[in-house]
Amino acid sequence: MIGPVIDCSVTAAWVIEDEASPETTAVLGRVIELGACAPDLWWTELRNVLVVSERRGRLTEEKTARALAEIEALEVRLDHAADSVSTLRLARIHRLSVYDARYLELAVRERRPLATLDRRLAQAATAEGVVTMPELA
Repeated sequence: MIGPVIDCSVTAAWVIEDEASPETTAVLGRVIELGACAPDLWWTELRNVLVVSERRGRLTEEKTARALAEIEALEVRLDHAADSVSTLRLARIHRLSVYDARYLELAVRERRPLATLDRRLAQAATAEGVVTMPELA
């Protein structure tokens, strides 16, 4: 078995308590067991979500620091090898942002499941023959 491509929606659910679910916790278990990868934009996107959550009073700086340490311990492999043509094709066909298409492009290219809570991205993944999580978990 191979670990999933994880997007920020799933990762944020591991940190922001009111977004957690048994399904996102199961995905975390899979990531601990099998590893994961993400496009390099995930690093920035995750930190942005956490800082915005601090501003909204959903997290403290200390909780953010602990969460990032725990996530970094997972050793998520960041992918820097996006295929521009494929990414743009996926964005156009499925009416995704280029950011979301980047997650899908990685899942397609590496034949990995995609862990996302984003419905549109999950629908596009299914249309491309990519298994989605947390349904898989």
